[in-house]
Amino acid sequence: MSRSERSPLLLAGLLATAGIAHFAAPRRFDAIVPGALPGSPRTWTHASGAAELALAAGLALPRTRKAAALATAAFFAGVFPANVKMAVDWRHRPARQKAAAFGRLPLQVPLVLWARGVARNAGGKR
Repeated sequence: MSRSERSPLLLAGLLATAGIAHFAAPRRFDAIVPGALPGSPRTWTHASGAAELALAAGLALPRTRKAAALATAAFFAGVFPANVKMAVDWRHRPARQKAAAFGRLPLQVPLVLWARGVARNAGGKR
């Protein structure tokens, strides 16, 4: 399997793992839901976990890969405010935790670019 064939499956695996984590350990995700969002943080945690699982499934299937990859890029951009909230909330934590929280912020860029690359490579394949 070539690198371009593995890439969407690796991205799908990352999303599936994150999606499962939203249900297995929701409290840590609830804490980073921006307060400006209406409703319960748990609802947003479960909704984002379900979205990640759906995106993973879409990426795994060649027929839906391009659309799912574009949606994944938008999703990664859309969850950026939660990462900002985490960094702000953790600014007074020990150095290791603070570094992890702030380190997540620039990681969104390669994730968006990865998803866009998967979409580009999916082209019109069916």
